[in-house]
Amino acid sequence: MNDSKEFLNKTVTVKMDRPLGSKHPKHDFIYTVNYGFIEGTMSPDGEELDAYVLGVFEPKDEFTGTCIAVVKRSDDDDDKLIVVPEGSSYTDEQILALVEFQERFFSPTVIRA
Repeated sequence: MNDSKEFLNKTVTVKMDRPLGSKHPKHDFIYTVNYGFIEGTMSPDGEELDAYVLGVFEPKDEFTGTCIAVVKRSDDDDDKLIVVPEGSSYTDEQILALVEFQERFFSPTVIRA
């Protein structure tokens, strides 16, 4: 089991299973950012650790960037890494606004190192 906070300020590669513009397979919303997972990890929900990729404005199959934060849900055990191009930064408020399309269904907070 991986602790999502161990990835803060590290370079990670995200494999996209829901690229920018794709529709969620079960729920009625569109991914407004690239969304994927870190291969070879395990999160508390039994799946690979998920990640939102911010600052990349075209659909990607894979992306390598820096994990600047973790979105932690107080009502779910499915943390999400926030991965950005090297040198990019976002405020907590910007992060929450950009991931609101999915996080509106939960109670998220932004965790930093």
